[in-house]
Amino acid sequence: METKNPLQVNPDTRNLLSSPVKVKYCLYARKSTESEERQILSIESQVHEMLQIAEREGLEIVDIRRESHSAKDSGQRPVFKEILMYIKSGRYSGILTWAPDRLSRNAGDLGSLVDLIDQKALIEIKTYGQVFSNSPSDKFLLMILCSQAKLENDNKSVNVKRGLRTRCEMGLWPAPAPTGYLNEKRIDRKGYVMIDTERAPVIKKMFEKVAYEKWSGRKIYHWLKFEMNFRSSTSNKPLTLSNIYKLLQTPFYYGKFEYPVKSGNWYTGKHEPLINIELFEKVREQLKRSEITHERKDYAFSRLMTCGLCGSGICAEDKYKKLKNGGTAHYIYYGCNRSKNLDCKCGYLREEELIKQLVEMIDKIEVDQKFIKGKFEQERERMVTFQKQFYGVKQSKLEIEFDSKKYTEHILTEGTVEEKREMLANLDTRITMKNKIIYLNN
Repeated sequence: METKNPLQVNPDTRNLLSSPVKVKYCLYARKSTESEERQILSIESQVHEMLQIAEREGLEIVDIRRESHSAKDSGQRPVFKEILMYIKSGRYSGILTWAPDRLSRNAGDLGSLVDLIDQKALIEIKTYGQVFSNSPSDKFLLMILCSQAKLENDNKSVNVKRGLRTRCEMGLWPAPAPTGYLNEKRIDRKGYVMIDTERAPVIKKMFEKVAYEKWSGRKIYHWLKFEMNFRSSTSNKPLTLSNIYKLLQTPFYYGKFEYPVKSGNWYTGKHEPLINIELFEKVREQLKRSEITHERKDYAFSRLMTCGLCGSGICAEDKYKKLKNGGTAHYIYYGCNRSKNLDCKCGYLREEELIKQLVEMIDKIEVDQKFIKGKFEQERERMVTFQKQFYGVKQSKLEIEFDSKKYTEHILTEGTVEEKREMLANLDTRITMKNKIIYLNN
């Protein structure tokens, strides 16, 4: 009888052990940040090339994942993070991508890949021209190529900053030109700006109106929008109130600029100034004196009602409409401030309609009787004094019967903003607004 050698391996078992592990791949394509590559290797062209390789070599593709996030910073790519998670769970054990720098341009993500290779969870990384497996030389080469990509990123950042600093030292503006100027289009004039002959005179006049005529930012806003029909050269839209305040505090218009903003690095520009520094300082003083940077206007019913849909406060805003005769109509609208729900659909109600609804439900409004009667007595005493002084009426008291509902209606329709606010603040009834309708809640 033939004795079997205990160390001898069965041929079938030997073939099983020596056969390569079946690798399942994730095809990963990431948008390039290089302008030249962006033209040649878009995400879809990467996918197309990789699928051809997979078909030619018989690779099993489990997932095709696309991503446009930069690989510069660690942990900032949601798709890449999911791929790492799926590798750990065993969904696939290989990555097919165009080049190593598609996977990582930072040490953190590179370390995660190498750790997965060491743990034998990631068996292979295949690129257009290379294959990286769990061998010291392959891992070393992978780290060298990814580190080289990081070095290129870091050098590019240093070079860009150096170039911007040099441009600023030459007096050239390194960003889109402010309103009133236009960027030069010629390649040999990069960084140069020229005066926008259409908008520059309006910008200059804007400074003069604030400095010499004491105009507010809001008045400038209405003037630009409704009288001048002024629009930005970039967006072709009217300037917002915040835009106007920003322009009024931009030193670029008198020839100086700071770059980066709040860096303390100031430069003298080569561009032609629109105003002088004296005018700029007058504007700045006017802004400080009137505090128009934070203008706040009280409205009769703002912050005194709540939204019936989401519970946020009700705020007010001015709306202006240009009339056919050349004039401007002014309206006040009330609506939800959306502090509790950004998507609230409460709607907007004009002040006249709001007052009309309140008057119609005057019988249901519960006013603090002590407060309303006190206000009525003050008004009556004022009328007595007025009649004595101007009409010689000697009676000491006007015989007028007090009617709280009637007096409440009088304040709603004829009272000042302060009187309306004071009265609503002393209501025993809570007011809500829902879909442009006023509701009283006790």
